Amino acid sequence: MKIAIPRERREHEKRVAASPDTVKKFVGLGAEVIIETGAGSASSFSDAEYEAAGAKIAADEAAALKDADIVLKIQRPLTKAEGEDEIALMKKGAVLIGHLAALQNKDLAADYAKAGITAISLELLPRISRAQSMDILSSQSNLAGYKAVLDATAEYGRALPMMMTAAGTIAPAKIFIMGVGVAGLQAIATARRLGAIVTATDVRAATKEQVESLGAKFVMVESDETGETEGGYAKEMSEDYKKRQAELVFEHIKKQDIVITTALIPGRTAPILITDEMLAVMKPGSVIVDLAVEAGGNVAQAKLGEVVTTANGVKIVGHHNVPSRLASDASSLFAKNLFNFLNPMIDKETGNLNLNWEDELVTGTALTRDGNIIHPQLTEGGN
Repeated sequence: MKIAIPRERREHEKRVAASPDTVKKFVGLGAEVIIETGAGSASSFSDAEYEAAGAKIAADEAAALKDADIVLKIQRPLTKAEGEDEIALMKKGAVLIGHLAALQNKDLAADYAKAGITAISLELLPRISRAQSMDILSSQSNLAGYKAVLDATAEYGRALPMMMTAAGTIAPAKIFIMGVGVAGLQAIATARRLGAIVTATDVRAATKEQVESLGAKFVMVESDETGETEGGYAKEMSEDYKKRQAELVFEHIKKQDIVITTALIPGRTAPILITDEMLAVMKPGSVIVDLAVEAGGNVAQAKLGEVVTTANGVKIVGHHNVPSRLASDASSLFAKNLFNFLNPMIDKETGNLNLNWEDELVTGTALTRDGNIIHPQLTEGGN
């Protein structure tokens, strides 16, 4: 069985889908691993490290993919319409696995099916206990939450912790985290370690205990509505709830020095949490990091790939692909997620991949099979 890892070609992407550590593990299971030359260079993994782990280095992407049974990627492949057709380089029957952003790019499923590729999009993994070690959303969001605090600190013109000096005392910064998923919890922990006073809010009341366990204060609208889906994700709330939440945030945000927004709804545009009216009452010099900017943004004036300064001096940070800003660690974690997903499905005697089509990990993530689109959220009537 041949496993190929090409260089990621999408803009702002520095990660790679295999680390020397996971290459060694795959080789130990009997697989042949082919790495496109330079695939790991932006993540600080050299060709020599991959070779030492047992991989073969291919001169280009076509050479890496032509005979591959499995193709591991971070992001979805480029298409002919984008100027470079990566799908056409894969053989019929190959299994493509990565973060394919399936619900945001539904039309691509037809391309995978036409090419005879079995496409598996790991962001669709069901939220069950045995999938935790394979959860690419959690591993990457963890790093994004950490990096968001560092990015905010870099833009903020003051210190974060309380400092008592002979010249006087510096008050600690006040940081508000909006959305307490994996990224939000890591942002809370990081901000607390740096000495800030932290508050947080979420539509899911169950997160209150987690917030408080990290030393932050929980701020939430009192309501009978539940903000959580059966799968554990946040869901969109009623208009009445949104109005009451906006009023609460309006008063709270006036006093904040840094705000980090992380609210995402799977397959939907990110909800606006901070409006123009809220921005207008924030303090000059305060900073907002919008981690949802690639999904439309939680902040009214956020711009993808830019640091915007509002008329009243509030900075809004909207970086591309925040996990990629920690490329080496992000790659290592993503690669381990991929290995953990594949490992139980590799026959330990033959070294071949045996996808169990009755396993919810497969049925929950597979987009295409045998030339057909099979995922219920992509077929006619899916939502």
